Amino acid sequence: MRFLACVALLLSALSVPVKAGPLEDFIALREEVWQQALDDDPLLATNVGDRRGDGSVGDLSLEAYERQVAQTRAFLARLQAIDASQLPVSERIDYAVVKSDFEDKIEASAHDQTRFVLFTTYSGWFSSFASLPFRSPLFTEADYASYLDRLAAFPVYNRNGIERSRKAVDLGMTQACGPLEGFGQKIAALVVEDPESSVFWEPFLRQRPTTISSERWEALKATARKRISDDVTPAYRELLDFYTQEYAPNCRDGLPGVSQTPGGAAYYAHRVKSFTTTQLTPDEVHRLGLSEVARIRAEMDKVAASAGYESREAYIDHLRSDPAYYMTDAEEYVSHVAALAKTIDGFMPQLFTRLPRNPYTVKPIPAANAPGTTTAYYEPGSLAAGRSGVYRINTTKLDQRPLWELPALSAHEAVPGHHLQISLQQEMDLHPLRANTAYFTAFVEGWGLYSERLGIEMGLYDTPAKQMGRLSYEMWRASRLVVDTGIHSKGWTKEQAVDFMLANTALSAANIDAEVNRYITWPGQALAYKVGELKIRDLRARAEKALGADFDLRAFHDAVLENGSVPLSVLEEHMDGWIRAEQMALDTRADTDANVDLLAEEG
Repeated sequence: MRFLACVALLLSALSVPVKAGPLEDFIALREEVWQQALDDDPLLATNVGDRRGDGSVGDLSLEAYERQVAQTRAFLARLQAIDASQLPVSERIDYAVVKSDFEDKIEASAHDQTRFVLFTTYSGWFSSFASLPFRSPLFTEADYASYLDRLAAFPVYNRNGIERSRKAVDLGMTQACGPLEGFGQKIAALVVEDPESSVFWEPFLRQRPTTISSERWEALKATARKRISDDVTPAYRELLDFYTQEYAPNCRDGLPGVSQTPGGAAYYAHRVKSFTTTQLTPDEVHRLGLSEVARIRAEMDKVAASAGYESREAYIDHLRSDPAYYMTDAEEYVSHVAALAKTIDGFMPQLFTRLPRNPYTVKPIPAANAPGTTTAYYEPGSLAAGRSGVYRINTTKLDQRPLWELPALSAHEAVPGHHLQISLQQEMDLHPLRANTAYFTAFVEGWGLYSERLGIEMGLYDTPAKQMGRLSYEMWRASRLVVDTGIHSKGWTKEQAVDFMLANTALSAANIDAEVNRYITWPGQALAYKVGELKIRDLRARAEKALGADFDLRAFHDAVLENGSVPLSVLEEHMDGWIRAEQMALDTRADTDANVDLLAEEG
């Protein structure tokens, strides 16, 4: 009887659900969040080799946005119920990253600008869709079928973007008029009569995949012509009509700052915190910018003197106007940048022990997007999608794109900057949610600006012109702190912003105009670069001081990058822990060496 009672008791215990612990709860939640991200973003799914989103471009409707916000609130409530202190260290970082992302999205949802201001002079749903031919995996017939179905899906996606932008018009939240000069031409360039002259025909200019028969290839091409003619081009024409007839006539006159829109001051304060991942206020950022501008100006004065010029202004005028610093042929310019990038590649093993597998290439910015776009940008690759990273350079207005800025630019956009950091994040042993969706601008762009400084250690700035190029780029990011906050919180005009940058950087007038337009239409984003870079430099200084002659630069860089993109507070906590661990290792090694010496003496 006692035996049977024990068996009954055991069976009863097994029938009671065992309560999951914090780790199990977090692992389950993290995976659910990841699967939801793949459901919500078909292009993300494609990028990681998941075919669930084939043929879809996602849902840009306001209803979908509100559903996602509600889902984020529910996820955050579940996350907050988990005791993070009970998680292993690696999962605590995941917890902090996910929590920061959730809180930021919810805070953003309190502002109507988040719902209805959907494009800038730099990006928008319609310009990102125009890159679809270049970021789609196209190896099999299924790949091409998915691409063609996405072309067919664009009209609904586009119409949802228009409807939300129409609400921006109603609410007085349109972009300022000045930056929109010539913007309609970028849309008009995508409205073509001949489908084979469209950017969306590009996949069919490639070699036919061997997995697709000649007959099927011709059928796919026929479908592509129809999709471009019947779906894509009419959608862009609808967008152009909306822009020219409704949006542009209602652009905002007067001061261009977002604070001039309803609730704009509160929205900008949120953007400052969001992009910098700090608690800095606009006033604090403005003062930081002025301090950095003064410091960098003093360095520029020294470089100008070393070049034999009596003032920084005189040397910058020379650099802007001397034809010797400029190319006139676009292909030659691309080749020059590619050769420089390959030279920089050779330094990477001196700075890192861990390098990405996925390579990158150098290509021009597509002609439809190049006018009004900044000098260059990085386009992430994907091993799963069979796509390398792309360092995109602007080949328009070459008389405004000096050669002396290219070393700093290349270090930022390619390696050791964006390509190295983003590709490592994709390839490291992180949960796919973090590897593929974590993007904190202060970390990513802060690393890019820090990478420009690494060019000093690589010997890239071997002439006064190149030194001034690096300092000009650093000054450009410092000036952003002043200009962005000046525009959006202190009532600056566009002219004031342009004049400030002309007076303090060596950038050309065309670049400055494009940049200021970007700051006006994309509030707060430009603040992240300098704030992030200063934090990484501060952490390096701490490590150098604490470790002295034992400081290992490669190990430091590996540690900064090993968790992917994280908020600056998470980075600081991680690196402080890394410094302590390195000190303990050194102390242990010293004790061991001392014991060995003692034994040797006794022996």
